[in-house]
Amino acid sequence: MNNYIGHIGVLMTIVFTMYSQLVIKWQVNNAGELPLDNFGKLKFLFILLLNPWVISAILATFASGLSWMLAMSKFDLSYAYPFLSLIYAFMMVASVVFLNESLTMNKIIGVFFIMIGIIILAKG
Repeated sequence: MNNYIGHIGVLMTIVFTMYSQLVIKWQVNNAGELPLDNFGKLKFLFILLLNPWVISAILATFASGLSWMLAMSKFDLSYAYPFLSLIYAFMMVASVVFLNESLTMNKIIGVFFIMIGIIILAKG
């Protein structure tokens, strides 16, 4: 049961992190081009900070930190941290599905090597 709670913490860290990053990218894309002048950039960021979706992403980032603390209460950092690399693979798929980003052979090969690294670390 002890490890179960730690694994839930790692999983929730991954889920909250992915949600946060996907929502922020989605909302930044919807906001348009970043202005060139400094005042315009500040206004751009301030408007984004008032966006309910961005607020939910900020809260998800906070929840990710709480989940990570839960995981750290159960696992050594050297065991748990490699699991966060799964975010690369999941995010690549999610960005293609939800944001219509491109999927290239280099991205697939890179994620493949990340997965091999996670397997090696998990067995070590």
